[in-house]
Amino acid sequence: MRDEKTETLIQRNLKFSLTPSGEKRIDSDCYVEGYATTFDKYCLIERKGKKIYEQVDRNAFDDSDMTDVIFQFDHSGPVFARTSNGTLGLEVDDRGLFVWADLSKTSRARELYEDIKAGNVTQMSIRCRAKTSFDGDTQTIRRIGKVVDVSAVSIPANDHTTIVARTADNYERERKRKLLALKLKVEE
Repeated sequence: MRDEKTETLIQRNLKFSLTPSGEKRIDSDCYVEGYATTFDKYCLIERKGKKIYEQVDRNAFDDSDMTDVIFQFDHSGPVFARTSNGTLGLEVDDRGLFVWADLSKTSRARELYEDIKAGNVTQMSIRCRAKTSFDGDTQTIRRIGKVVDVSAVSIPANDHTTIVARTADNYERERKRKLLALKLKVEE
């Protein structure tokens, strides 16, 4: 197994999804949430029929610098939210790096919120400084030194998560849909 001696800058695109709790972390009419990365193994690339996988180690975020992280679109252009002003939050949980953001503060951020709400933008990405190892089949991100940004993106590298725009009414509809599905399953 080859271990990288120095941190390199990497970015990985993913999708976002609703949290199990359904609680909004910030009171905002333009609230989005989801996972910027997960601990699930995923196919990073495929060349000549050979798949190379990637996985984030469950301890990779231990002691990571997540101060002044920014939220962008496709890792460029304007900053829509950031941790240092309280419009962006990050939390590592059992699934991965959970992200929530208030996109109500500028007209550009509200436009991105509308694109997410309409389903035009459904995916996320993380850019970070990381140390990795490779065993010939799987690249493992062992340590993340600095999270640089999380971005809503056009095309992800990892399809395990989704980004969603949240309002109180769409949470209630989703809760009722899940209860109905569970009831139907129990009745089978």
